[in-house]
Amino acid sequence: MKYSKYNVAIIGSGISGLFLANKLAQNKEFSDGIVIITKGELFSGSSSLAQGGIVSVIPEINIKDSIESHIKDTIDAGCGLNNISVVQYVSKQSSKVTQDLINFGVKFDENDKHQLNFTLEGAHSYPRILHAQGDSTGRVIEEALCKQLEKANNVDLYDNTMALELLVDDDNSIKGVIVYNWQNDTYEVIYTSNIVIATGGIGQIYKNTTNPIESTADGIALAFKAGAEVKDMEFVQFHPTALYVKNKKTSPLVSESVRGEGAKLVNKNGEYFAKNYHYLADLAPRDVVARAIRQEMINTKSEFVNLDISQIGIEKFKKRFPTITKLCEENNISLESGLIPVVPCEHYFMGGIKTDLSSKTSINNLYAIGECASTGLHGANRLASNSLLECAVFADSLADELIHTHIAPPKKHGAKVMNIIDKYINNEIDSCDEIEKIQKLFDKLKDTMSKNVGIVRNQTSLDLANKKIDEINFALSELNASNSRLKYELQNAICVAKLIINAAISRKDSIGAHFRDDSPKKERQNQERKGKYETILVK
Repeated sequence: MKYSKYNVAIIGSGISGLFLANKLAQNKEFSDGIVIITKGELFSGSSSLAQGGIVSVIPEINIKDSIESHIKDTIDAGCGLNNISVVQYVSKQSSKVTQDLINFGVKFDENDKHQLNFTLEGAHSYPRILHAQGDSTGRVIEEALCKQLEKANNVDLYDNTMALELLVDDDNSIKGVIVYNWQNDTYEVIYTSNIVIATGGIGQIYKNTTNPIESTADGIALAFKAGAEVKDMEFVQFHPTALYVKNKKTSPLVSESVRGEGAKLVNKNGEYFAKNYHYLADLAPRDVVARAIRQEMINTKSEFVNLDISQIGIEKFKKRFPTITKLCEENNISLESGLIPVVPCEHYFMGGIKTDLSSKTSINNLYAIGECASTGLHGANRLASNSLLECAVFADSLADELIHTHIAPPKKHGAKVMNIIDKYINNEIDSCDEIEKIQKLFDKLKDTMSKNVGIVRNQTSLDLANKKIDEINFALSELNASNSRLKYELQNAICVAKLIINAAISRKDSIGAHFRDDSPKKERQNQERKGKYETILVK
């Protein structure tokens, strides 16, 4: 067993973790350094796949926009379940973090006048989304942050390394974390008094997702098992338009910006249908559009609907959306037809580890940022491109918090921590390998969640899901399986799947991304949200 110590351990290497690391690296007081722990390698997470862009409210440049408008759009999309203070804070900080990203080397796209080029996405009142290299925003931001981080001499990277268990002492304070290098099959104790979970989403709990294979809900499970509070676990967002490709484990995203630029949804019969479901039609909130597409697929007995991009123009489309163009080419989809086959797909998680405005959790000195954190920004349904903004804003504020508090690594720890460490010392002795059986159990979990806890759910489906997940958990415990990345991932997926199911059972009414077809109030999902929350005061 190896041992090391750091001032701060960041678990996750997406935009939130990299932004935070860059901010902390500028401070020379962290003599014990900063470590980034990532289960895969840099660029293997969800951040690099983000196409659409980042919300940036800059009225001085974008004169039609305002903070008040963005706040209202965020609350309308979130069905009013948002934390208003958080929404206000994030919106007001957007111009600052945009400038920070530019200072870190991010080059956002500009218009013909060499001004920042804002685009429109669903449920936004005005174009306020910045993008980079057309539809490669996440990758461009990550590349710039990684390049900036190369200049730091106080940041270490542990790649191919999984965080397994937090070391929480009797005083409910963080003392460190047990990590597992799954390539070398070795364990290590990292002692630190500041841990930041930035592990992203839960997509691989579902059969079809836009998320990469790394997104197995590890960070949420890690925090929950250590005693941290979670919230809003029933709110799973299904993106309306993932590229329809049969038999793929991950579904490539077709950005909402495509509809923002003028594309229209049509069903199997070529009928334009979005206007029949919501006054904003193709640019309605994501939960509404996803359910509309699902219903059209049922009505027409089709496995997908199409995005009609003819109004954009093929050549303009290729220039504006090079990533999507390449994805279509790789999957033998001809853009010349003017139609792109799409289907709703698990995309984003509004729930997660409960945090406050300082990114603090219910465990002392444990923080969470990015998609794994439930900040209250999104409410019941995330407004498009608010996610990258949330990553940057909370990473920025947390950097200030950690620099101000500056807690050194622990010099001693109690029996509780030693007991946790002791149980991993013997784990390095492998038993019989059961990888194929574990994979089959994982596939069963994904099927269960997709069929019973998807875009539409009800008491019967949720009870069935609960039963099946319990069976999967029992079957895993009966295996004489070696410790492996896949085994740890499945254990985490089971933990978070149960949390999602039980939260969905507890919320009887339909709202936002949580839609129960046995809810007496389900009809309110199709009512116009326009102006519904205008009475909320904007301060």
